[in-house]
Amino acid sequence: MLILRGASPDDAVAAARNAWSAGVRLVEVTLEGESGLPALEAVVHAAEGRVPVGAGTLTTPERLRRAVDAGARFGVAPGLDPDTVAAAERLGVPFLPGVATPTEVGQALRLGVTAVKAFPASILGPAWISALAGPFPELRVVATGGVDAPSAPDYLRAGALGLGVGRSLASDGALAELVSSLSR
Repeated sequence: MLILRGASPDDAVAAARNAWSAGVRLVEVTLEGESGLPALEAVVHAAEGRVPVGAGTLTTPERLRRAVDAGARFGVAPGLDPDTVAAAERLGVPFLPGVATPTEVGQALRLGVTAVKAFPASILGPAWISALAGPFPELRVVATGGVDAPSAPDYLRAGALGLGVGRSLASDGALAELVSSLSR
């Protein structure tokens, strides 16, 4: 999943198109700053319904509703907020809340969450994902926050369902190279 943070609408569309061309199936546009919502709307329009576009940094039910109104087909949050999880369920939108502790993982699972965002992955590390697989075998994790090309395979080997990478990997063929290396 490519995460577009703080991008203008034009830059977000260019990065999303590059990601889709490289084989990335999901793009998340964060709703922060003045460009967040317009960038989300632009990427949703560019996707033409062919690929799901989601919104990130959804820290409240209101932010989630605005994102869904703008066309987001999934939501992502940096933390776990039960009200936002409940709002996502009411709206019928897949939602990936952030977790960083076993307590948060347990709470997310009790709330009915089927997958979580390990954030920040660069601090938690692949070993965190492996360690939690024992007590939480049903846990599905997407590692985001500081995942780079050298560390990406380690997260997948540790059991991550997917990865969230930033725009730094979206240019100059870096994303295509990463996708190619991970699919071998």
